Amino acid sequence: MKFNRVVIKVGSALVSPDAQGCSGKYILAIARFITQCQQAGKEVILVSSGSVAAGRGLIAHGSPNPSIPTKQAMAAVGQMKMMANWQRFFDVPCSQLLITHGDLKDRQRYISIKNTLRILLANGVIPIVNENDTVATDELKVGDNDNLAALVALVSEADSLFILSDVDGVFEEDPRLNPHAKLIPTIAKIDQSIYAMAGATNNHIATGGMKTKIQAAEKAVENGIETYILNGSRGEVFEKLLHGENPGTHFVAQQGAVRARKHWLKHTLKSNGKVLLDAGAVNALTKKGASLLPSGIIEVHGDFTAGDCIDIYDGKHEQPIAKGISQYNCRDLARIQGTKSDGITALLGCCPSKVAIHRDDMVVLANTKNYSTE
Repeated sequence: MKFNRVVIKVGSALVSPDAQGCSGKYILAIARFITQCQQAGKEVILVSSGSVAAGRGLIAHGSPNPSIPTKQAMAAVGQMKMMANWQRFFDVPCSQLLITHGDLKDRQRYISIKNTLRILLANGVIPIVNENDTVATDELKVGDNDNLAALVALVSEADSLFILSDVDGVFEEDPRLNPHAKLIPTIAKIDQSIYAMAGATNNHIATGGMKTKIQAAEKAVENGIETYILNGSRGEVFEKLLHGENPGTHFVAQQGAVRARKHWLKHTLKSNGKVLLDAGAVNALTKKGASLLPSGIIEVHGDFTAGDCIDIYDGKHEQPIAKGISQYNCRDLARIQGTKSDGITALLGCCPSKVAIHRDDMVVLANTKNYSTE
């Protein structure tokens, strides 16, 4: 097992085992594993449930099934406790990202989340993501942090997703009914027979059971992300992961994450505009794998917003050389074309991004591999 950027989802049962506040019982071992990953040069994004459970004992409710407003109040006070509990186990800084499904559907907010995660990881900060339960409505809620973790893996361009809970993985039969049920170590294809093995959760503080974990795995593997369901309550699980072993259920990615994303950019996204580049920028993109800077743009065409896909042309030969996701809308990009990155603020009053298109959001067309700018 090899991974370079991983999203680790930690369930409520691990953060708050007794549903009455935060505990270090299980997350100490998880934090140690994350630290070891960082020391090995790997990047980690943490998706943590548990804010409602952490605040449950602090908000009067008198019911095993509190109302949505009561749960939102629990989340408001519990989020503070949950973040403080995570931070105490790390020597590096942690950051808090509270998002909703609506944030991930909106193109501009999506690209903002992507850029924030990039910068946090580049600075060695651990991003800790949770759904914004205090403001999310039924229409906007992701509904469970398993599926949220899969979406975070997509937006962060992770190559792996670890879903940690208090179960060992997917079994051929319900292990609660049959103690001799066999764990399935590898699932190459997710179909109805796999969903049929999923039972509901018995944990009243959790929002998802095995079904939501399989749903999350399906989202991830379709986009080239290797996915594992693992028992986060067992310390030996992390030792096995560090030794490249699979201690749970591995859902095999349908193709490599980079390949999947490049295919998506090239064949799925419709371009809403185009930019023409000077020779220096063409050379930087086709020969050096660089990001596209505003200084290399000589013309902007089309009506597009930040987050839209646009075509990238060699301005001299009028030949398409790449496609990518723009950090700017057409009007702002036209204003800063030909401008060096440190001059963007003077023109726009702010600098949303120093690049027009990040290299991770770009695919260079195959016929430009031996392209000459002369």
